[in-house]
Amino acid sequence: MNLLSNTGIRIALKWLLTALIIGAVLLLVDGKTLIREVARVPPSALAIGLVLGIGQVFLSAWRWRYTAGLLGLPIPYMQAVREYYLATFTNQVLPGGVLGDVNRALRHGADTDNRAAAAHGVAIERLSGQVVQAAVVVGGLTWLSITGRINGTDVTGADFPSPLSWLLAAVVVLALLGWFLTQKSSRVSAYFGTLRGDLTRALLSWPAFPVQVLTSLFVVTSYLAVFLVLASGAGYLNDLSSAVVIAALCSLLLLSMVIPVTVSGWGVREGAAVILWPMVGLPAEQGVALSVAYGALIFVSSLPGVLFLFNLPARRP
Repeated sequence: MNLLSNTGIRIALKWLLTALIIGAVLLLVDGKTLIREVARVPPSALAIGLVLGIGQVFLSAWRWRYTAGLLGLPIPYMQAVREYYLATFTNQVLPGGVLGDVNRALRHGADTDNRAAAAHGVAIERLSGQVVQAAVVVGGLTWLSITGRINGTDVTGADFPSPLSWLLAAVVVLALLGWFLTQKSSRVSAYFGTLRGDLTRALLSWPAFPVQVLTSLFVVTSYLAVFLVLASGAGYLNDLSSAVVIAALCSLLLLSMVIPVTVSGWGVREGAAVILWPMVGLPAEQGVALSVAYGALIFVSSLPGVLFLFNLPARRP
C-alpha cells in the first residue's frame, strides 16, 4: 500500500511540475498571440499530421520486431503494433516518458519467458532512435551556426553551446559508457557481457547497423515531418531555407522531450521553444504554438493504445 501511495505521489508531483512549467511558459509569451498562432493551423494539416503519427507507430513497431527477432524473440508484426500503441499511449499520460516502454518490455518478457532479452530488445530499439536523433540535432545545429542563423546566445544573453560542444559532450558520455561496460565485477560483469553481446547482434553487426540507422532515420524524419506539416499549414514556411530552420529547431524540441521531468515532455518542450525561436529571429509564440499542436496531435494519434490497455499477453506453457 505504501508503495502504491508513494507511486501516486510521484505521479501527482510530475503532473504538478508539468503544470508549473507550462504556467511559467505562458508568462513568457503573449497569450493572445499564442492563441492566434495555434488557431492558424488548419484542420487539413492536423489530418496529415495524424496520419504521419499513425505511421510512426507502425514503423517503430517494425523496428522493435526486427530488434527482438535478432535477439531470438520473434513477435508477430500486428502484436508488435498493438504493444507499441499501448506503450505510446502510456508514455503520453504517465510521467517520465519511458514507463510505456518498461511495460512493453515486461509484457514481452512474460510472453517469451526471457525478460532480460526482452528488456534489451526494447532498450536497443530506443537507443538506435536516440543516437540517430542526436546526430540529426548536431547536424541541424551545425547548419544553423555555419549559415549564421543562430548567433550563439539565447534571449537572456547566455552563451549557447556550439555544435562542437554538443559533439564533444556526446563523445565523453559514450566513452564513459564504454568504460563502464568494460569493468570486471562478478555478476555485474556477467550481465554487461550479455548486454554487449545483445548490442552487437541487434545493433552493431551487419546488416543490423544499417537497418537500425535507416529505420530510425525514417522515424525521426516522420517526427520532423509532423512539425513541418503544421508549420506549413500555419504559414511559417516561405522557402526551403525556412523549412530547414524549422526542422533544425524542432529536432531540438524532440531532444528536450527526452528529459524525464514532466508528462510526455509537456512544458519542457514549450520552454525550449521559448528560448530557441528568438535565437533565430522568430517569435517565441510560433515555436510554442508548434509545440502545443505537435503534443496534442501525438496524444490523439496514441489513443488507439487505450484499446489494448487490459489486453494481457498470454504466457507460453
